[in-house]
Amino acid sequence: MFGYYFKLGVRSLRRNPALTALMVLTLAIGVAASMSTLTILHMMSGNPIPHKSEQLFVPVIDNGQLEGYNPGSKPPSQSTYMDAMNMLKAKVGERRTAMYGVGLSIEPERHDLGAFNTQGLAPTHDFFAMFEVPFRFGQPWGELEDKAGADVVVLSAGLSERLFGSANPVGKMVRMNGFMYKVVGVAEHWKPLPRYYHVIAGNGQYGNEEDYFIPLSSAIRHEYDHNGSMSCNKRVEKPGFQGRLESECTWLQFWFETTSSAQRNDVKNYLDSYVSEQRRLGRMKRNVPPELYNVMEWLDYQKVTGNDSRLRVWLALGFLALCLVNTIGLLLAKFSVRASEVGVRRALGASRREIFNQFLIESGVVGLAGGVLGLLLAFGALALIAMSGDSMKHLAHMDLPMLAFTFVLSVTAAVLAGLLPTWRACQVTPALQLKSQ
Repeated sequence: MFGYYFKLGVRSLRRNPALTALMVLTLAIGVAASMSTLTILHMMSGNPIPHKSEQLFVPVIDNGQLEGYNPGSKPPSQSTYMDAMNMLKAKVGERRTAMYGVGLSIEPERHDLGAFNTQGLAPTHDFFAMFEVPFRFGQPWGELEDKAGADVVVLSAGLSERLFGSANPVGKMVRMNGFMYKVVGVAEHWKPLPRYYHVIAGNGQYGNEEDYFIPLSSAIRHEYDHNGSMSCNKRVEKPGFQGRLESECTWLQFWFETTSSAQRNDVKNYLDSYVSEQRRLGRMKRNVPPELYNVMEWLDYQKVTGNDSRLRVWLALGFLALCLVNTIGLLLAKFSVRASEVGVRRALGASRREIFNQFLIESGVVGLAGGVLGLLLAFGALALIAMSGDSMKHLAHMDLPMLAFTFVLSVTAAVLAGLLPTWRACQVTPALQLKSQ
């Protein structure tokens, strides 16, 4: 009977095209508005590395001074160079990495390309395995290159194609900020959303992929300035880059990786011991216990998905509810003019349940049509959102789960909207309708 009622529902769409078009359009606009905002929130708040998010941890250590301290204030989100180097040497966990963003000028050997500025990252070698960076050519540098501060580079696929075309550039040289770097690998296109591994950076939380990766020790040796934020709670006593390295300024991001989430306590115990030791040396005067955050906790701590995004979603869902109220009114009008039809069917033996199923399936057909149109409108809305900025173009696209959810939402909304009109249609008294004919 479902197939028969579905055909009846499709035919009824043509019975009153103006009213049907108005219902479908009303539902489609509500679905498009809600789905476009839900898609943005879904991309912003998704788990960027779900199979490993509970094995990657960010330490947060409060190294601030007592002067002007307000208990309960948020500690710095990054690490000092001193703390980062100490944690790297501690050999705690499976892997460790420290990093900071750099912006360098590249001077291509190709005569048709002039010098141009780029944005990249200066991590230690464990970075690539920790965050599962895919490779097109070559491989990451190793521990020996980290210790030597070697001038080696892993290019992004985009930068490699710009400099060398489709050829394998491993072993070739690239001039960066006046120094020659040897290409050891080319990373495949890699752009996790959000950019969880380094949310405090010039590229932003949803920015473009890194143009390149160079060893942290090489960036330090060349005294490359950082591309991102830096917090200094105490005056830097020594001038120049060395003064920054010895200061209490926080400007490096640090990550631990464990073999399982159960090893989290081991890392936390190490941090407690480390902070206690540093306190005995005259640092960490605020006596604030260190914290450890896994990937999703870290994104929440950094408020990557802000309250304003959630508010927009609630407003969009409220608009969808308003569209449903209008759809209910239109369905009531559509079903009320068919009272005589219902009366005849009831007189011929149709039960209220059969009438209810027929009209509810008809509402579902309206929802399916509204879903198709709403999906097209949602794609259009996302295309307009993508044009608003570089960060939004990486977020404004619909994946398969959201695509399926659009149809489910549309049909479910239409069925819910059709419950009252369908129930009213079932209450028709056959005798009264037959008498009025």
